[in-house]
Order: sequence, then structure tokens, then C-alpha cells
Amino acid sequence: MSTAPQPDPGTSPPLPGTAVRDIASSRVGIVMGHEGPWLQLRPLGGGREWDADPARVRPVGPAELLQARVAEANARSRSTG
Repeated sequence: MSTAPQPDPGTSPPLPGTAVRDIASSRVGIVMGHEGPWLQLRPLGGGREWDADPARVRPVGPAELLQARVAEANARSRSTG
């Protein structure tokens, strides 16, 4: 059984458009919004959103964001072969 995340009263969720790392899935995504207690994240290159626990995401810096974008571009180029 999955339980809804409990908000941390000392922090506010990241704003839409913020790049974050979802610690639970080890994925980097862009915050699109929130539904109830969950954040909706979208992959950097677009695609299907996923739900993330706000307590298990952290903002990414410029170097980490660049690394994630390059990794995604490389994966995309391998799959379109």
C-alpha cells in the first residue's frame, strides 16, 4: 500500500519550471505543477509526466542539468538510430 507524502512544513515545493532530481527514481525532470501532495515532473526532453514525492526531490545545479540533458540527447540518438 502506498501512502501519500507528508509535506514538510518548513519548506515550500519547487516552482513550475524548476529542474529537480527525483531521488526515488534517480531521474531529472522539470516541475510542471502539483496534484494534491504530489509533484508532477516531466522528462527534460518532453514525454509523459510522473508523480514525485516533494520530500524526495532536490533542485539540480547548472552542471548537473547539463549532464542530464546530454545523457538524454545521447539516449535519444541511440534509439532513433
